[in-house]
Amino acid sequence: MKRIGVLTGGGDAAGMNAAVRAAVRTIWEHEGEAIGIRRGWQGLAEGDADVMQRGSVSGILHQGGTILRTFRYPEFATPEGDEPVRKALGALKLDGLVVIGGDGSFRGAAKLEEEFGLPVVGVPATIDNDIPGTDHSIGYDTALNIAVDAVDKIKDTASSHGRIFVIEVMGRNYGLLAAQCAMATGAEETLVPELDYSVDEICHGIETAYDQGKYHALIIVAEGAGRASQITYEINSRLNRPVRMVVLGHIQRGGAPTAFDRILATRIAHYATDLLFEGKHGVAVGIVANKFKTSSLRKRSSASKDVVLKNWELAQLLG
Repeated sequence: MKRIGVLTGGGDAAGMNAAVRAAVRTIWEHEGEAIGIRRGWQGLAEGDADVMQRGSVSGILHQGGTILRTFRYPEFATPEGDEPVRKALGALKLDGLVVIGGDGSFRGAAKLEEEFGLPVVGVPATIDNDIPGTDHSIGYDTALNIAVDAVDKIKDTASSHGRIFVIEVMGRNYGLLAAQCAMATGAEETLVPELDYSVDEICHGIETAYDQGKYHALIIVAEGAGRASQITYEINSRLNRPVRMVVLGHIQRGGAPTAFDRILATRIAHYATDLLFEGKHGVAVGIVANKFKTSSLRKRSSASKDVVLKNWELAQLLG
């Protein structure tokens, strides 16, 4: 095994560059040839790839995003999308592939392994931290710290003006980012996709908090829990208090990765690439209780709702 591709797919996550760097340098360590697949799955279908020369991954450890870039290729889920990929793989002549991304990227990786016969390993990278088989996915710690820093700043203004703030964080289908952000910032309310909620109950809780001497209220909303604008409107219509909305949006994806994410990405990508050279593939690599763990790319359980609920309950109890 000498010619190994490296691909970043799905949404970008801080620490992807650290993973690319570790994978490429591990390939060189095995005297292999590292092939950078540009523009993710779309780039793979178009054969947009090149040899990564010495120095190509120097100075990227601290950079957010991904130097390889990332584009989705939904056609790969259809028979019509297979032929461009098959043609590109024939031209690239890869002996293996390291896929750095989330659950959607792992489904694509599993297809390459099972239907195209290409040895593949997966490296979990998503700010949602919804990948089973690892305690942390690359990018989550950075996104959480960015959200916490932003909410801390908003809290200063909220307290100064006695305002209610509805703050939307990322998390379309999984509310862990919202729950842990709320816990870390002392938010009064947390709304996650996993649980129903009542605006009337939220308003009652806010009024009770003000009656007990609070000067502000923070409501953290995962994007999948409901439209922040609608929630803001409904609270504003019920309470005679100023309500403001802040959508953090894609600011949570960018920026320099934390030391935790740099180290996590380096460890997992190095281990995963080593597995390819040992002849082990068709797996995603994670770290559980500080020990490496592999799980099937295809046979994956859904992210644990219990993890979100336990964090949500503590955030609500102490908010």
